[in-house]
Amino acid sequence: MLQVFVNPNYDFIGRRRWAYLISLAFISLGVGSMVLKGGLHYGIDFSGGTLIQVRFEKPVAIDAIRGTLDRIRLGESVIQEFGDPREFLIRVASSGAEVARSVQDALTREAALGPVEIRRVEFVGPQVGKDLQLQALYAVGLGVAGILVYIAFRFDIRGGIAAILAIFHDVLVSLGALSLTNREMSLPVLAALLTIIGYSVNDTIVAYDRLRENRGKALKRGAPLAELMNGAINQTLSRTVLTALTVFMSTTVLFFFGGKVLEDFAFALTIGVITGTYSTIYIAGSVIVDWDLWARGRAQAKKVMAKA
Repeated sequence: MLQVFVNPNYDFIGRRRWAYLISLAFISLGVGSMVLKGGLHYGIDFSGGTLIQVRFEKPVAIDAIRGTLDRIRLGESVIQEFGDPREFLIRVASSGAEVARSVQDALTREAALGPVEIRRVEFVGPQVGKDLQLQALYAVGLGVAGILVYIAFRFDIRGGIAAILAIFHDVLVSLGALSLTNREMSLPVLAALLTIIGYSVNDTIVAYDRLRENRGKALKRGAPLAELMNGAINQTLSRTVLTALTVFMSTTVLFFFGGKVLEDFAFALTIGVITGTYSTIYIAGSVIVDWDLWARGRAQAKKVMAKA
């Protein structure tokens, strides 16, 4: 097997306090952004309404488009440039073919805007948007529950809970990055988040498996859990980094060359690969070690109290 690191011996667990602080800072920044903005910026998949993609022959100012829509009482619509100063996405809160036709007629009649081409029209009713939000929560919840059961059965309940905490860490960092960069939460982004969950837990399971092997070795029996966990992470480090680099290169290419439609999806995946690798090395194992230290300290305190 290709080895990036030959016999690595980095003290990842020993630096876990710094890792906790870094994670807390990124999560606080992302959650703070979501709170200040009143939540995530939901795409039409979840919020409902009408999405219209238009393209003009020459660059057009957003204010000019808004002024035209204001004449048909749609001036409050969300208008975004879509990768080109001649192409825009228009999101209208109401849905229906009549709304799209009204927007098209208004833009066509405005001579100052020039010729316009309607490239895409999508409709999502408000009830459908709410149903999709619920289904998204169910999908994530059931996926996380299944992972918890699997890891608890294969390893132990502490490992399962630590892996779930690492997953929540990755998802929160990814959602915070979406909020900070004003990107949409859409169905493709949801697919990216589910992919991140699977990717993160896969790396964690590999490290847990090596930990179990190390525990069974005669020379390692009785060694502190921190030492065993650190050894497991170091022994699987080459595999973790190689996997991360392969996925990272793919998602980066998709982000830069996949087109505007796939940009948010690729962005979420790229952030998820980075934070998933980080949480495998620093978060999941560190939580298990601290939990074990806390449990041992509590048991020792009970013994002292019993003797007293």
